[in-house]
Amino acid sequence: MATIGIDSLYYSKITESASGDETYGTPTKLAKAIEAEVSVELNEAILYADDGTDTVIKEFKSGTITLGINDVGQQSARDLTGAVVDANGVLISTGEDEPSPVAIGFRAKTAKGKYRYFWLYRVLFGIPGTSLKTKGESIELQIPSIEGTISRRNKLDAHNKHPWKAEVTDGEDGVSVTTIANWFQSVYEPNYTQADATLSSLTLGAISLSPTFNHDVTEYTTTTENATNTITAVATDNKAGVAITVNGNSIASGQSATWATGINTVIITVTNGTATKTYTVTVTKGE
Repeated sequence: MATIGIDSLYYSKITESASGDETYGTPTKLAKAIEAEVSVELNEAILYADDGTDTVIKEFKSGTITLGINDVGQQSARDLTGAVVDANGVLISTGEDEPSPVAIGFRAKTAKGKYRYFWLYRVLFGIPGTSLKTKGESIELQIPSIEGTISRRNKLDAHNKHPWKAEVTDGEDGVSVTTIANWFQSVYEPNYTQADATLSSLTLGAISLSPTFNHDVTEYTTTTENATNTITAVATDNKAGVAITVNGNSIASGQSATWATGINTVIITVTNGTATKTYTVTVTKGE
C-alpha cells in the first residue's frame, strides 16, 4: 500500500448506458487534497509444466483508495455517497444510501520535481470518516478521510480490455503539452491511434524522384547536373518535426543543398511523439 501527497483532486460523475458503458461528466474539484493511499489486489493464475513455472497470468481484480482531504463538502458528499440535504440544509446519511461510482483524477509530485497525473476510471465511495479529538496541551489537526473501492470500467477500449487507471508523467517522451494541460478538463480516454510521421510532399527543386513520391515509399533515387537544389519536405501532421541531412550535414526544409560530384545521401526524418519515419534520397551528380 502506497501513500502519496497529492493536489488537484477532481471527480467526474458517471452516466451509464443500457449496456453499462460509462460516459463521464465534466470534472469537478473535490477538495483540497492532502494524501492518497492506494491498494490494488490482483488475480493470479500459474501454469506449471515440467516441474516448473511455465506461465504466470496476473490481472486487476479490485483496489481501494483512501483520500485524506480538508473537507468533502455537501455537494460532493451527495454526488459521491448518495447522501441528501434536508430542507434546513443539513446533510443526511441513511442506511439506504446508494452511492454512485465516479472517476477520480489527481496529480502527485515526483522526486524529480515533475508531476504524475492519474485518472481512476471507476470508484465507489462510502461515508466519509470523521476524526474528532478534544483539545489538549498542543494542537492536533485531524484529517477527514473518504474511502472508495476501485474497479475496472465496463467500457472496453480499442484493445478489447477494461482499463481501471490512466497515468502519465509530465515531460516524459511522447507526452504532449496538450495532454497535460487538458488532464482535468475531461476524463482521459485511451487513444491507441499511432501518430502520423509521414511526409505529405518531398521535392528537390525541379528534379524528378524515382519512383514518384508517395508518403508510404521511403527510398528514392535521382540525378542532377545542378550544383544545388532546394529540398522541401512537408509533414502530413503539422505537429510533426522534420529533420534533413545531406551527406551528414543538417539543413532546414526550403534550404538549398550543395551536391558533391558522385553519390549524395539525403535523409529526412519525421518525428511525431514516439512515432518516427525516415526517408532516404540518393542523389547522383554528374561531372
